[in-house]
Amino acid sequence: MNAPDTEAGIVAAVLAARVPLAIEGNGSKRGLLRPVQAAETLSTRNLSGITLYKPTEMVLSARAGTTLPEIEAVLAERGQMLAPEPIDVRAIFGGTQPATLGGTVATNLSGPRRINAGSVRDHLLGIRFVNGKGEVVRSGGRVLKNVTGLDLCKLLAGSHGTLGVLTEITMKVLPATEATATLKVSVPDLAAGIRALSAGLTSPYGVTGAALLPDSLTALLRLEDFSESVTYRSGRLRADLEKLGGVTLVEGDESRALWRQIRDAEPLAAAPDDAIWRLSVRPSAAPALVASLAQAFGARTLLDWGGGLVWVAGPATEAAHQAVVAATQAARGSHTLFRAPEPLRAAVAVIPDEAPALAAIAARVKAALDPAGLFNPGRMRAGT
Repeated sequence: MNAPDTEAGIVAAVLAARVPLAIEGNGSKRGLLRPVQAAETLSTRNLSGITLYKPTEMVLSARAGTTLPEIEAVLAERGQMLAPEPIDVRAIFGGTQPATLGGTVATNLSGPRRINAGSVRDHLLGIRFVNGKGEVVRSGGRVLKNVTGLDLCKLLAGSHGTLGVLTEITMKVLPATEATATLKVSVPDLAAGIRALSAGLTSPYGVTGAALLPDSLTALLRLEDFSESVTYRSGRLRADLEKLGGVTLVEGDESRALWRQIRDAEPLAAAPDDAIWRLSVRPSAAPALVASLAQAFGARTLLDWGGGLVWVAGPATEAAHQAVVAATQAARGSHTLFRAPEPLRAAVAVIPDEAPALAAIAARVKAALDPAGLFNPGRMRAGT
């Protein structure tokens, strides 16, 4: 493994590369998507440190290898936070190393607050990265209002390290919430649970988390803000929800712990040898999808984002994967094989195929940024 501690070292490694490279930070998401077909690894784990933090302007810049716990600790000292609530994947993949900022941006993995605050991609202000020609490319800036040049930030976010090696990232940060409360609604079935989540999300009370636990048939709605505001809004929303089922209230640290578990998909209770899928569907289609997968292979599920995100755990077999793909297509959604043994990840489509027109555009972008195909070949799709 080559792990330079400077951007110049990353450039030198790319220019010297004669074989494809696996691009990673701490390797916490190495088991995500397809196995990379690369002979060497280029890591940004030593390229770390916060390079700019202006609390009054709510802007933070850090090198790509800086870990999320380090960033979150610095922000907490000034009463601020990363609003997208990035996932901690250690429980899913069984690792010990925390995620880096670069890996979080490269995968665009956002937590429950995405429905309210947006995704990781939405909070990017600027990036620096090294392309496949060994050139340092800068996009965006370090201010909230910036319209200079092409917005490559959005392009690199979610590209899984296939277009460039991120070296520095600038993010918008937000004030941390003073208080939090969660309303737990007991519902008779999943359809009623989706109605409860929809009622919360369409209310004027600023819901920042909306999840559904199928095993206990419990809908969860989170409110965050100043203490007085949370108390008022939770009371009003509780009164509105009581006609849908019994409502209980949890607050403070208990509420925060609950949403950390939702963020990291812990209620899914996946066995170590299970495969895990992450599905995106319209919320109204989620109950039928969950029922279909329960019948197909006894799937365990967890719903987030108002029912629009469905976590699924089940046997790591091609038959189970095909059942997931078929059910997701029937719901007009999209699938991601999030965790599985390497042979299964190499054998199946871990994400949907692109439409021909989109695939052609993606190929041209790849050719422009990584003409030799050095970066993470095969990560998202076979042969690319």
